[in-house]
Amino acid sequence: MSLKMALEQLGYVQCYHMFELLDHPTGVQHWKNAMRGRPVDWEALFAGYQAVVDFPGCLYVEELMAAFPEAKVVLTVRDPESWWESASATILNAAPPLPAQIRLALRYPFVRRVRQIMDVVMYNIQDIYKGAFSGKPMDKETAIQAFIAHNAAIRLLVPPARLLEYEVKQGWEPLCAFLGQEIPPSEFPRINAREEFYRRIGKIYRA
Repeated sequence: MSLKMALEQLGYVQCYHMFELLDHPTGVQHWKNAMRGRPVDWEALFAGYQAVVDFPGCLYVEELMAAFPEAKVVLTVRDPESWWESASATILNAAPPLPAQIRLALRYPFVRRVRQIMDVVMYNIQDIYKGAFSGKPMDKETAIQAFIAHNAAIRLLVPPARLLEYEVKQGWEPLCAFLGQEIPPSEFPRINAREEFYRRIGKIYRA
């Protein structure tokens, strides 16, 4: 989320993030096509967007590089244990609590928005949890190995001239140098990922 906000401050408006999919769930069909190896209209999916971060975009770097051959790739890196501590409390453990499950189930037949959100949730289970994390997103060893393997795959896939390995704690300088942008006068955005996640996901599950 910090990188999303940083890119938008640099003029890459808007930046696609998992929350964009949850806010606009009709786009899930494009991601389902990607998951199933079908043709994807990436231009239609990203109409109005100038960048993409986070899941599910990070699962399709090769396809996105082919669709947007001039795009650059930022690989955000961090200590695997630190990543696990954050991810296991947020994206890997995002199932709605029991009261929300009951409320969503009762509203599912009658509220189109609820049906759309649940369609995105089921996509996440199939593509992210079962695909990226072998169906065991809350198994620490499995998740960390997937994290390490993903970073290694990106390093092999992306030509060095198009790749920046970056930690958000580095702030503006390396990111702006890589993208050919002036360093903004404002501070680099520091978003509390857990607080923002809980706020956004709670709002979504109250749909």
